[in-house]
Amino acid sequence: MTDSKSPRRAVTSHDVARLAGVSRAAVSRTFTPNASVSEETREKVHKAARELGYRVNYLARSLINQRSDLVGLVVAGLDNPFRILQIEQLTRRLLMRNLRPILLPTSCSEDVGSFIEQLLHYSVSGVIITSDAPPTALCEECSINSIPIVMINKGEKIPLVDRVINDDASAGRQAFALLVGAGAKRPAVMLAPQVSFTARQRLGAFRAAAEAVSVAVETIELSLNSYECGRAAAPHLGERGIDGLFCVNDYMACGVIDGLAEKHGTRPPAGIRIIGHDDIPQAGWGAYQLTTFAQPCDVQAEAAIDLLESRMRVPDAPARLTTTPIHLIRRKSA
Repeated sequence: MTDSKSPRRAVTSHDVARLAGVSRAAVSRTFTPNASVSEETREKVHKAARELGYRVNYLARSLINQRSDLVGLVVAGLDNPFRILQIEQLTRRLLMRNLRPILLPTSCSEDVGSFIEQLLHYSVSGVIITSDAPPTALCEECSINSIPIVMINKGEKIPLVDRVINDDASAGRQAFALLVGAGAKRPAVMLAPQVSFTARQRLGAFRAAAEAVSVAVETIELSLNSYECGRAAAPHLGERGIDGLFCVNDYMACGVIDGLAEKHGTRPPAGIRIIGHDDIPQAGWGAYQLTTFAQPCDVQAEAAIDLLESRMRVPDAPARLTTTPIHLIRRKSA
């Protein structure tokens, strides 16, 4: 008599092949993306798999192939809503291409060595880095182990490492032109320049545009490109005579608007025009109505995965750079 509480034997591809009346190789091809298999065979295999409750063991398959379908996502700044949008697009599009994301959150203060070890233990097929943490050690170690890497919005030029960057120069130039064109006499840029490559690029382009027409630009340096820092700095803007402000991200700009509203009781802030960058969902809320630049997370994700898959096929290709466009979103703040 069989014990009803005894563990159920795991269903194997042999079981599916037997029930479907096909070879085990046909079962394997059915569950391998882009493999050649007839529609009739595919239907038989899927029907048998559903009846038996069969699931492909991707980890076991990776042991055979010496490489999994996992792609490491190394990210930081998860408090910023833009980062969530970015991760959502990357994960969705990786899954659409039969790749499986593994998220490794980090910060600028953490040693990436532990993340290197985790990635290597999982035999990842590639790595996408959006973190502001210095990636050089990670890139070198992954390169040694033939793991392709793509960096998003990072400035380091590393051999065999591809990059996707936002058109930050255009954003900086357009922000300056918009503020001055709207009548700003004392424009400023708010950022934490030592942290972010994108922030430095936006600042540089804004300054260059100002220098071209002999306009002085003030730089308001914060410890972080965060909501809290923007909110804390807001009450002092009037004291400095600033009437036009380019915040290098929306998260910070929303903090500035809240800080000014707490001091002056008006929305949008009276006497100061504010522009952000990223077009996070909150930018369009009634409390903010923030003029900003949309950064296309979907386009960036597609470009990053295209580069990653290309480098999987040709590991020794020269490092490539893809620049994605920005789009101005006009609202009431500027």
